[in-house]
Amino acid sequence: MRLLLDTHIFLWFISGDKQLAISAQDAIRDPHNDVYLSVASLWEAIIKYQLGKLPLPAPPEKYLPKQREKHLISSLEIDEGSIAQLAQLPLLHRDPFDRIIIGQALQHNMVIVTVDNSIKAYSVQVL
Repeated sequence: MRLLLDTHIFLWFISGDKQLAISAQDAIRDPHNDVYLSVASLWEAIIKYQLGKLPLPAPPEKYLPKQREKHLISSLEIDEGSIAQLAQLPLLHRDPFDRIIIGQALQHNMVIVTVDNSIKAYSVQVL
């Protein structure tokens, strides 16, 4: 399975947060799954960090890629096809980072790991 982690799922995973379901942890750790983090998540984390809404032990532009690599999670770039998918999405949710992640999941046939009900409202596979 190709998994695309929502930003909060990645943050919970790397911090060992108990809010992350065991089933999600198992799916992320399963060596048969390809696990990705969108560069949009890094962008979102940098903004939240700068606003003082995301405490991290180090600046996100250094800390998050290091953690991603440590946990063998691949980076997913934002490509034109993923952005083109946004034209087909209804405006159920206006968060641009979530919409980019949805577009990427649709373009690359991925399952989004999330607890965000706004994402679950779209016709996209979620775990």
